[in-house]
Amino acid sequence: MKQRKILIIRTDRIGDVVMITPMVRELRRTYPNSFIATLTQPEAIDIFLHNPNVDISIADDLRRESFWDVVRELRKYEFTDGLLVMPTKRAAYQMFFAGVKNRIGVGHILYEVLTFMKGVSRNKYIPLRHESDYCMDLARKIGVTTNNLQPEIFVTAEERNNVSNFLNDFDIYVNDKKIFVHTGSGGSSPNWSENKYFLLIKEILDKYPDPELKVILTAREMSNEFRTRIHALDRKKIKDISNSYKSLRQLITIISHADILISSSTGPLHLANALNVGCIGLYCHRPMNCPTLWGVFNSRSINIEVPKEYCDTYCSQDKEKCAFENGISIDEVIKNIDKLLNEK
Repeated sequence: MKQRKILIIRTDRIGDVVMITPMVRELRRTYPNSFIATLTQPEAIDIFLHNPNVDISIADDLRRESFWDVVRELRKYEFTDGLLVMPTKRAAYQMFFAGVKNRIGVGHILYEVLTFMKGVSRNKYIPLRHESDYCMDLARKIGVTTNNLQPEIFVTAEERNNVSNFLNDFDIYVNDKKIFVHTGSGGSSPNWSENKYFLLIKEILDKYPDPELKVILTAREMSNEFRTRIHALDRKKIKDISNSYKSLRQLITIISHADILISSSTGPLHLANALNVGCIGLYCHRPMNCPTLWGVFNSRSINIEVPKEYCDTYCSQDKEKCAFENGISIDEVIKNIDKLLNEK
């Protein structure tokens, strides 16, 4: 019997790409002798490094000039199945010209019809399900039967040891309690202001005077004013590594050392979830931003969602006004830090 060769495509943000890691695992479980490849933007390849379920990771930098280079690369593997998880015109035509035989996308967009793709429907997100569950629908279309949606990223012992040395240079040690605070979201989700994150960090320092507890900052988009204010609090306990890691892979391995990561719904939060790190995710109530769709759900994760009543009262129906800032209190985050630290 001819070997099944499966291509999974997702060329959007890092957190979105994490959502296809359960697909990879379940496809391998269903078709153990298959050849499985991913197509993502170059940086996202780091998500699949050392993943035993991925045979090859292919990159597309999305430049116009590289379109046919990717087509030629895909054609080499003679894929039997192509799963286009998030529709893009570029990827649909790349699969078509690469001769991928069984092409499955989402919905029935014109370019999918023109390239003779099959499709699954998100049914206008009714009922609302998790993003990784919608992704899994494409795998189900070719025979996968599962409800196991836990994402996963693999880090080697050697990588962890190398990053331990990196953290030691910042006076961050293996026995320290490490609370990561990622203040950025890149505009991908509603988020607190830097001032509210400043007040949270100040409260963490006041509540946990233990010198072995470190607050680690990772967001490169932090403003200089915020960095100055934060460093004035306590340089020994607050460690800004945001401009020191060199790649997504290094950040992934750094996050694997965390006890807790606090963030809005953005890439580092979903990386932490896939690494089975304790997560506190801050979420809007609106359907396209809420934890039902984007929540973290490993055994040590907590989703904090703005209450419906607050959202109905203070946020506009047209989404022009979002009062996310005051929808989740610092006290609620501290309470959940307590819970995760006590569990640890």
